[in-house]
Amino acid sequence: MPPKKEVKQEKILLGRPGNNLKSGIVGLANVGKSTLFQAITKCSLGNPANFPYATIDPEESRVLVPDERFDWLCEQYKPKSQVPAHLTIYDIAGLTRGASTGAGLGNAFLSHIRAVDAIFQVVRCFDDAEIIHVEGDVDPVRDLDIISEELRIKDIEFVEKGHENLVKQTRRGGQSLEMKKLKEEQATVEKILEHLKAGKDVRKGDWSPKEVEVINTLFLLTAKPVVYLVNLSEKDYIRQKNKHLPKIAAWIKEHAEGDPIIPISICFEERLTRFESEEAAAEECKTLGIKSALPKAITTMRKALNLGSFFTTGTDEVRQWTIRNGTKAPQAAGVIHGDFEKTFIQCIVYNYSALKEEGDEASVKAKGKVLTKGKDYVVQDGDIILIKAGAAKG
Repeated sequence: MPPKKEVKQEKILLGRPGNNLKSGIVGLANVGKSTLFQAITKCSLGNPANFPYATIDPEESRVLVPDERFDWLCEQYKPKSQVPAHLTIYDIAGLTRGASTGAGLGNAFLSHIRAVDAIFQVVRCFDDAEIIHVEGDVDPVRDLDIISEELRIKDIEFVEKGHENLVKQTRRGGQSLEMKKLKEEQATVEKILEHLKAGKDVRKGDWSPKEVEVINTLFLLTAKPVVYLVNLSEKDYIRQKNKHLPKIAAWIKEHAEGDPIIPISICFEERLTRFESEEAAAEECKTLGIKSALPKAITTMRKALNLGSFFTTGTDEVRQWTIRNGTKAPQAAGVIHGDFEKTFIQCIVYNYSALKEEGDEASVKAKGKVLTKGKDYVVQDGDIILIKAGAAKG
């Protein structure tokens, strides 16, 4: 008998499925979050002020995603309409020590963090006597410890409540399939609790697909991907040096290995927004020999959320669509219009890299790089797609 074909277990991602994912800017009070929000969204939605809790309701904005591929396609097609991808960002008020027990505006803030899918964590590394630090002095490692602990304590509290409910249900006993499922869920919840109580974040655990399904129902704070933004003074950012950087790198290696760290000067980014044109801001960067860190922050967050893009192109419109990496063609078609997913027939596809290499669509076709794909095709980042779908049923 031939050996059984190994069934490949599909990896389930932590977090809620979907393409409209949101990231939140998180940190202690007065570390530069609202100023970052203003700079990153180039608008005055944020509310920077020199006192804690200046932001109470999370402000929301859509940020354009910088992508050279989209710019190149617009140059090629010169369309009437250009629609780039965007990332939704929330400015969430500052955490304080004791937020998990309701200190400051703790409970409200933590619920705002629970509502986003990923976290930009801003860590203050600049000294400024005029901008008070809630803990009295600048110590980024202590700040990292405070936020990490507050989020973990809140997760423990949340998981313990869930565990209590499961224990009540499994206490009834029995051999039904429902009871078996409840007992498995209880075992997973106990494993999560043990992990959190050992001082570890959920996103750093090794979980099976079934366990991930349970974790995703809990919307845990420490399960969310984190991008660390290290806020330097303009002087330190220009010279790319700061006494705290090695300590921060060591902390992240110990507690959150693999999470991205991006040095940024939020006061410099805010100053760039005050120039009359993007050209003038670019000239300032050139004079100082540095680049804005915002494009890298946005693209890194998209990567952390496991988001990719496909394009629809033509002289009428060039549009960049956002999908989770690993999305199949019918679901990608559904991002354009819900009916396209239901009535999907096939798609004509070639990748941006092929078009860039060959120069135009006719050459891509001549080289046999235009493919016809069906329902099982997994859309690749950078694909240019034409969807063929049937008529929607009335």
